[in-house]
Amino acid sequence: MESEFKNRVCKMSRLINGSSPVSRLLHSSRMPGFILYGARGSTNTDRVRLTLAEGGLSNTDYELVLLNLQQGEQKSKENLARHRWGKVPSISVPESGFTLFESRAICKFLARKYSIPLVPPESDLEATALFDQAQSIETSYFAPAAGTIAFEKFAKKFMGLEANEAVVSDALQSVNSFLDIAEGLLQEPGRGYMAGSQFTLVDLFYIPLVLRLFACGYGDVITNREAVNAWWNHCISRPAIKKLLEADKEAMAAAMAKR
Repeated sequence: MESEFKNRVCKMSRLINGSSPVSRLLHSSRMPGFILYGARGSTNTDRVRLTLAEGGLSNTDYELVLLNLQQGEQKSKENLARHRWGKVPSISVPESGFTLFESRAICKFLARKYSIPLVPPESDLEATALFDQAQSIETSYFAPAAGTIAFEKFAKKFMGLEANEAVVSDALQSVNSFLDIAEGLLQEPGRGYMAGSQFTLVDLFYIPLVLRLFACGYGDVITNREAVNAWWNHCISRPAIKKLLEADKEAMAAAMAKR
């Protein structure tokens, strides 16, 4: 185990101090519980970061390695070994060699591993079923359309490309249709959140793409719906989430000021 750890440390040192632009942001004097591989501006990476913030995990608990997507580091041999589709995020556990990709799966794994109270107990079959149903709704009916808008209106801008407004229009219609139904769902007695009466990972899953909708100028799809807007305000007012979002905003402002 000691030899394996030394090999991993040496490999990580080469990544940080060598010519590769991969950045290790969080340092620890002991073996981290896991390593999170992600990217700046990645809504999927932010989904995991929000989960970690809710769990109160610090930089002594894990390491964050940022891949440069513009330089194609997500398609490197090393990252393909972690994520067969060459995307982010993924995590690896140095002690066991366990790896996992797909942001929602990672969030659920970490919530259970670190006892973050954002998932129902597995012994409660009905609550778990409703949680799974709500997650499927977010993944199937919201994320594809919202993600399309984010790509067309946000990502393409940084790529120097023009948005396909016809594609945006269709996706926006899908988002509005989804939120019309969600408005009624959130008005049900005892509801308040997407999976029931309590804030869960499902609500957290929405946050990065809703933020991207606001950034793209479509925040009114949220604010124009009373129940949806109340739900959103409850989500982003949570102390850990609010703290992380404010820190990210400050970091973004500082990065833009250097340009």
